[in-house]
Amino acid sequence: MWLWMMLWVSGALSQENMREKLFSFPEESNTSYVQIFPDRKGPFTEASVCMRFRSDVTREYSLFSLADPSYPYDFLLYYYPVSSQQILLYVRNTQETFNLQDDNFAEWTSLCVSWRSSGLVLFINGKTYKDDKTWTTEISADPIIIIGQLQQSYGRGFFKSQSFVGEMTDVNMWDKALTDEDMMDYFADEEMSGNIIDWKALKFTDFGNVDILPYSDPYPCEAI
Repeated sequence: MWLWMMLWVSGALSQENMREKLFSFPEESNTSYVQIFPDRKGPFTEASVCMRFRSDVTREYSLFSLADPSYPYDFLLYYYPVSSQQILLYVRNTQETFNLQDDNFAEWTSLCVSWRSSGLVLFINGKTYKDDKTWTTEISADPIIIIGQLQQSYGRGFFKSQSFVGEMTDVNMWDKALTDEDMMDYFADEEMSGNIIDWKALKFTDFGNVDILPYSDPYPCEAI
């Protein structure tokens, strides 16, 4: 609570409707990132994250980093290109790997991941990847959430070689597992709002070289 008060007083903490806006991370860095302050605390026994992004970087990078003091990879989405493209999902430092189907992240990409005890679902531009592993765990009651960097420890430990370079928008998080239909709805429009992270009432602090720019849907739905 004291940290929140200090941030509000200093003007460093913003709350903003980010609809039709994006964060731009223009260069590789270990100092540029956005910390997002969640609207509710856990612990969470299931969760979902959705976002839209584009990046022409061909190395590995972090998409979403949620850490607590004991588990730096408490809930982490990470792009890792090796012999094939992969998205790595960590829950409480336990990794699951999804091999992708030649997705081109240089174009705008819609991504959702849905996690519950009975398994994982990754959704990318209409393609669905599933894993039925049992996850008997929960994620943090008091997380630090960062986009643009990977936390190697609680709120710190950044490396340029893991930083996100590109543009990101419409980041939302829920304390429930989204259904396949929910994720299709997210792909089709921008009206879904998370109850942990709500892009239309985003509480955040940006650090380093991060720009807020206009965003327009590159694939608008047209009336028939």
